[in-house]
Amino acid sequence: MIINAAVLIAVLEADLGPHRKIGKLRILRPPLMTAAIVPLFIKSPATQGSGLALELAAAVAGLFVGLLAMTFTTVYASPTTGKPVSRAGFAYAALWIAVIGARAAFSYGSEHWFAQRLGRWMIEHQVTADALTDALLLMAVAMTLTRTIGLATRAATVRTPASASNGT
Repeated sequence: MIINAAVLIAVLEADLGPHRKIGKLRILRPPLMTAAIVPLFIKSPATQGSGLALELAAAVAGLFVGLLAMTFTTVYASPTTGKPVSRAGFAYAALWIAVIGARAAFSYGSEHWFAQRLGRWMIEHQVTADALTDALLLMAVAMTLTRTIGLATRAATVRTPASASNGT
């Protein structure tokens, strides 16, 4: 739940609204958070079988959600500074809230609503609790890093008013 809350707060605080500056801190914060969080939670990732498949599937899902989030983000040159800025609104926030809310509901439900069924499924498919936890973390990391790489890539290609008028 802590990771879910941290990811949601960090992303919405950084991205939501018009004219959000794309500076070094905004680009470096997610990789730095990842570098701090991943070693705390991922002790021994699955290296084979269903656990590995689950972890990879979650990472791919995170990649796709991050790409989808970027479709709701506009990156452009600030009319006042000429530097890259972004704009994200309701659809962007709704996507992040829905995905993080679903992750939180799954985490809560796995202990309170469907613990026995999930436990049976995990035994049948030889998925450890660590692999399940790692998968959820990898999904969050992939979402956040995909969004960050998308912002950095778009910011690097923004044509400033000065470069547009000079033909460069």
